[in-house]
Amino acid sequence: MLILADHLVQRIRVHARRVYPDECCGFLFGSSEGEIKHVTRLHELANARGRNRSRRYLITPETFSQAEQWAQGMSLEILGLYHSHPDHPSRPSQFDLDHSLPWWSYVIISVDRGNPAALSSWVLKDDRTEFNEESIENANVKDGTMEVRSDGMAE
Repeated sequence: MLILADHLVQRIRVHARRVYPDECCGFLFGSSEGEIKHVTRLHELANARGRNRSRRYLITPETFSQAEQWAQGMSLEILGLYHSHPDHPSRPSQFDLDHSLPWWSYVIISVDRGNPAALSSWVLKDDRTEFNEESIENANVKDGTMEVRSDGMAE
């Protein structure tokens, strides 16, 4: 299960809209306990792919290394990545399958003619043969306490 607050979902939507028709991408940071991953921060990235940016994104090895160092310094984990699928469903592609890591969450947002639409999260099976859809729970802070609810956020 991925716990993702509304304001973070909104940031993903804004990023996806801003870079359309290219794919957006970014890191998901937070903490985990077993299969529960609680995203507390996002880091928006520039798509480093030179060509075909509307169908692929690229995160350089240097950027991965910097993200790992930053997360460690903040006592956070990299929980996964988010990216957009311009004018395609929020389901992993074969390219996503070929370039993903087990356990990480892969949040995909579809963007329909510039309008952010369905958002879903996926986890690659350990044998790397396919993804399983991961439930997304909404987390909101009220009066200093964390409220987690399931409210259909994964449209």
